[in-house]
Amino acid sequence: MATRNKVLFLLITALILSLIFSSSCAFAAELSEPEQKLPEVNISTVSVIGNPNIASEYILNVVDTKSGTKLSRKTLQNDIESIYNLGFFSFVDVELRPDTDGVGVVFSVQENPIIESINFTGNTMYTTEQLMKEVFSQEGTVFNRVFFRNDLDRIQEHYHKDGYVMVRVSDVQIQGGNIYVTILEPRVGDIIIQGNRKTKTYVIRRELKIDKGDIFNVTKFRHHLGRLQGLGFFEDVNVAFDVPEDDDQTVDLILTVKEKRTASVGLNVAYGTESGLSGGLTYSDTNLFGRGILFEIGFNEGDEATYWTTLSSSYMDAETYGWRVGARYRTYDDRYYYRRSRKQFEFDEKSVTVFAGLGKKFSNEDWSWFLTLRHEDTEYDDVKNAIPGYVDDLTMWDGVNQTVELSLTWDKRDEYAPYSKGFVWDTNLEQAVKALGGEYDYLKYWTQARIYASLNNVINGIADIDLNWTDENPLLFAARLRIGSATKDELPAFARYSLGGMNTLRGYNSRSFEGSNMYLGNFELRIPVSSAVSLVGFYDIGNADEKFDWSNYHDDYGVGVRVKTPFGNLRVDYAKGEDEHRTYFGFGEMF
Repeated sequence: MATRNKVLFLLITALILSLIFSSSCAFAAELSEPEQKLPEVNISTVSVIGNPNIASEYILNVVDTKSGTKLSRKTLQNDIESIYNLGFFSFVDVELRPDTDGVGVVFSVQENPIIESINFTGNTMYTTEQLMKEVFSQEGTVFNRVFFRNDLDRIQEHYHKDGYVMVRVSDVQIQGGNIYVTILEPRVGDIIIQGNRKTKTYVIRRELKIDKGDIFNVTKFRHHLGRLQGLGFFEDVNVAFDVPEDDDQTVDLILTVKEKRTASVGLNVAYGTESGLSGGLTYSDTNLFGRGILFEIGFNEGDEATYWTTLSSSYMDAETYGWRVGARYRTYDDRYYYRRSRKQFEFDEKSVTVFAGLGKKFSNEDWSWFLTLRHEDTEYDDVKNAIPGYVDDLTMWDGVNQTVELSLTWDKRDEYAPYSKGFVWDTNLEQAVKALGGEYDYLKYWTQARIYASLNNVINGIADIDLNWTDENPLLFAARLRIGSATKDELPAFARYSLGGMNTLRGYNSRSFEGSNMYLGNFELRIPVSSAVSLVGFYDIGNADEKFDWSNYHDDYGVGVRVKTPFGNLRVDYAKGEDEHRTYFGFGEMF
């Protein structure tokens, strides 16, 4: 009799609970109400129905309702949310089924459809195959909205990492097992330039390298803005964006510039161990007539005196020619002449040079050419302070030289990297032509490669070193390899290849080695110490002579410091050559 009463009590309790915990969709909303006092009932079993593809163990792993515990309204509510948050189900409910040992809890789920296809529209920067590499959801699996939301986030991150920060997923439609994703890639609309009174709009416009209809890329645009500011024409450059009404696929760019004076007068004083004390004045305008033309005229006085004027436009692309014209008059009193690194005598030199050049990029803008016509009239005299048994193979080469020089450049450096990255290959042909009024006839030719490679990944793969080496300021290996020759064994003195000094072989005097043939290698390891300071270890090797002799080389090694200043990169190098050491001060890298 007692057993019958116990069963009757449980049946009545289960009936009450089944009325309270409705199996309709409104059940979840009711569970959000404050928990009511319920009879304490043991949970006998916990199970799942409606899941042909997702394992019950996986589902039940996220619920707190367990066999042998007491029934709790709040716990059931949390369990429904936990199962739904798994992402595999479009509907989750709970049923209570009384049995002799208490109440069985049955979670009823409805699985999302099996993925049959994932389709992208609106993507032009990347193919569907490229975007699918960011998607973990695969055909033949149950659609999981949580996983797919992460897939869409990765797609957007892929765009944003490459600079397309305005791209977004604008719509997702699920039709049965087919998923349709719409990518919105905003295009550049109008490009408005304002604030420029002197500078021609086309001078600004050509630096932006972005056209109407292009997908906006913030990385490239930031780089082009940096180049624009680097021209030195503007005190400030600001950018605003405007989205036209009812057109979320277009963004207008509004560029506002504040110009500054580009004409200046410069005073310089310098001292060289060989050239002595010198100084002079320079007048320049970097934006003549607002057309981006550089005009410069100036002089330096001292043992080495120079007077010059140049007019040039350095910008070039596949449609625009770069050009330069200029003239220079130089006198150099009591200059040292070296032969095979040994001082022979002192002499005076005078030279007049006039040149004109024109260049352009090819349709593949990695390639460019530049053609220069040059007239040079050189005079050597007043030989003095000669060493016993000196060799004079210099002063015989007075006269006029007329040359045509063609340069070809293949530049594969990453223009968007904040440092030199990649390589540059230059080839140069210089033909002296008597038919143009010169006194010499020879062909001189050389080629050069410059390589810049980040070593961050190499070092990180060997050791975990936490230093100031970043993607923007990496540990850098830089190398320059140059080789040159000529059609004659003996070139005029002013046309010879020359090595020695701060820009070639740093452990030797300038013009220590000269000849019709030359090879040179410069190798540097540039080590960041901070954002403004870096150390450099270097090794130089090469020779210039009348004949190629690879076994007869000269080399040096040393250390240097680079400091970023408002006037450029300050360079200090200490080099140890075969017989002595030398220290150099200057601005900019050697290559």
